[in-house]
Amino acid sequence: MHPKRIALLALEAADAKQAVEPVVLDVSRLTSVAHYFMIAHGNSDRHVRAIAQNIQDELEKHKIRVWHTEGMSEGRWVLLDYGSIIVHVFYRELRDFYGLERLWGNAPQIRA
Repeated sequence: MHPKRIALLALEAADAKQAVEPVVLDVSRLTSVAHYFMIAHGNSDRHVRAIAQNIQDELEKHKIRVWHTEGMSEGRWVLLDYGSIIVHVFYRELRDFYGLERLWGNAPQIRA
């Protein structure tokens, strides 16, 4: 499946769990780490975990398996690495602190 489609599926899965301010950034021209970053936040550690788990579950339905996961037990910053797509689900304050949208400010946002 094309990386953009995977990123949009992740976005839909985040929306289904009321993720706050989800965005997809096309970082393909800025880094070799990934093609897209999906970034969102939740309002509690439980909300962050629910968003991240739903993304994993929905992508798994399409036979897209996560390569690596970090932060699920803490629920403060969950990283889901799908190779060409990296999903970041933050606790609100951490999203503000790390400012990935500012760091990757030159990356165009992708719309569904």
